[in-house]
Amino acid sequence: MKSAFLTAATAAVLASTAPAWAAEPAAPAAAAPVTDPARIAAARQTVDYVFPAGTYARLMNGTLDKMMDSIMDSTMKMPLRQLAGLSGVDPGQLGPASLAEIMEIYDPAFKQRMQISTRTMMSEMIPLMTQVEPDVRAGLTQAYAGKYTAAQLGELNTFFATPTGKAYAADSYLIMMSPEVMEKMQAFAPKLMEQMPSIVEKVKAASAGLPAPRSYTDLSKNEKARLAKLLGISETELEKSEKAKAAQ
Repeated sequence: MKSAFLTAATAAVLASTAPAWAAEPAAPAAAAPVTDPARIAAARQTVDYVFPAGTYARLMNGTLDKMMDSIMDSTMKMPLRQLAGLSGVDPGQLGPASLAEIMEIYDPAFKQRMQISTRTMMSEMIPLMTQVEPDVRAGLTQAYAGKYTAAQLGELNTFFATPTGKAYAADSYLIMMSPEVMEKMQAFAPKLMEQMPSIVEKVKAASAGLPAPRSYTDLSKNEKARLAKLLGISETELEKSEKAKAAQ
């Protein structure tokens, strides 16, 4: 039961952040690289304004901490009945209690534990994200060069060179993660919880025509050998592992 509640909480947190991370539609396949030097130079200047070096560190060193704290607080206050759609628990078996009330019994330090975990993860991720930042900036340069003409980029850069434009550009990437925006985004989670049982049923109906997943015993000898090789273990070890799973 406890694992089901925690699974539901995690799912709700991810659901709450989904609109923020997925605010833009999925990008189409990358177009041919832009090679016009003037356009690239203008785009690089734009990226210097809107995604300056150190942006990921600014994002993860405080902004995401506050965002995750806010999301976790609101999620923990949700009635368990709303989380049941993701946890696999029958809503009819649940009372009006919230996840926070349950976790006060299971783990009185749950909130502090989650805050420590979040801050530790963010701290460890900052160096990694900083390493990939130059590549992201290069990608953004190509994206801006492909999206806007040199003249349009020049107009943007003229605005970004003003005090107001510079202030806006420096925070344009971070503003979608601001507490004011995330507070509104969090309304998505309860709505998702309410609709999840219906969504699950629709997924089942849509995939009803697909063959059922196979079990280990359904695999051919060659398939078992290939699976063992992919897992980096011997066929004997794989067989032993699968027998242990079946026994459980």
